[in-house]
Amino acid sequence: MQAGRLGLAGSDAAGHLASQTVRLAPVVALIFAALFTALASVPASARDRCAPPAALGQVFVPPAPCFRMGAAFDLPTERYPHAVLGDAIEYGALIAYEERLEISVELPQHMVFEDLAPRLADLGGTGKPEILVVESHAELGARLAVYRARFVDGYSPSIERIAATAPIGRRFRWLAPVGIADFDGDGQNDVAYVETPHLGKTLRIVTLRGDEMVELASASGFSNHRIGEDFISGGVRDCGTGPETVTADAAWRRVVAARLVDGRIEMRDLGPFEGPESFAAALSCTAP
Repeated sequence: MQAGRLGLAGSDAAGHLASQTVRLAPVVALIFAALFTALASVPASARDRCAPPAALGQVFVPPAPCFRMGAAFDLPTERYPHAVLGDAIEYGALIAYEERLEISVELPQHMVFEDLAPRLADLGGTGKPEILVVESHAELGARLAVYRARFVDGYSPSIERIAATAPIGRRFRWLAPVGIADFDGDGQNDVAYVETPHLGKTLRIVTLRGDEMVELASASGFSNHRIGEDFISGGVRDCGTGPETVTADAAWRRVVAARLVDGRIEMRDLGPFEGPESFAAALSCTAP
């Protein structure tokens, strides 16, 4: 298992949850829950951001707030031997937890979570987090999926997949999330991802509307991952003129920014790609 990768579970291709389990959190979840509980007691001014795992890249604009809920992947498995993230281990279950209570959902045998870690973000405009993950199907490849967990006064928690993009359509075809921001300026967070970053290299921006992930725009010529890397490169930034994605171009020779303008994705060159420091400079707004 690569360092930094945590397991997850979800729904089958027809959208039905395979199984759910409610239980008191194990030791690891308790540690995370204690952290979130402690953060909840700190004044908002002192906890206005919670950094996601570094392996996910710079995921949020603005930086994500701290949520009381946490999430993690579980049930490592080798039943989907794609190894795009550096090893053959993917995950069969997703856990959501709040304080000492957790709920998990397990995927059917023909699916896995082919991802590094769950991302918590308010995608529905409610102020509460959804869970964004990458699911892969044995025959249909990857899709972006959104789960919602509910904890009502610490009792009777539930978790369900509420929306997903269409699967890519072929085994061993993957997608890499870029980041989460309000790209179209409507006050609701959207999600940018690169579909098949090693082949088609298509940047897509989607948004959650009810029980659907609706595409806002797409464009070719982008990549944020190379086969075998256990991290996603680039992310999102706002240097004062609105959010934009930061990725490599299709050839991994240039760092490029992209933004949504009048329903279209516009790409802008930021300079040569010379290693991870090129992304760091761009994301910190010290590059053009």
